[in-house]
Amino acid sequence: MEHEKFTKYERARILGARALQIAMNAPLLIKINQEDLEKLNFDALKIAEVELNSDILPISIKKPMPKMKEGALKRVKVPKVSDASKEDSEEELEKEIAEEGEIMELARPEDEMEEESDSDFSDERE
Repeated sequence: MEHEKFTKYERARILGARALQIAMNAPLLIKINQEDLEKLNFDALKIAEVELNSDILPISIKKPMPKMKEGALKRVKVPKVSDASKEDSEEELEKEIAEEGEIMELARPEDEMEEESDSDFSDERE
């Protein structure tokens, strides 16, 4: 059966499109007698499902496949770094960080205590 090849999204799209056609009085593609129509309650979606399951719908789905490239994959060349050069670069980085830290001056708890006591006095004055 061809409808088994459809994904649930394709199946829903096909059923919805065909049910809309049937609801707009399109001719049925399968012969259904009056008794069977009454069992289906004249539901366009159920009639479309019967048509899909009987493989009578002339609807096809185009599924584009990804283009395959032929040829061997190329390896990315990563320069080899020795342990000594790694250690040197890490030491240089640590020195730079330490120098920047001296410029910024790290906060000391004593400075924070003085600022809090100054702000207490300014609140009382207002």
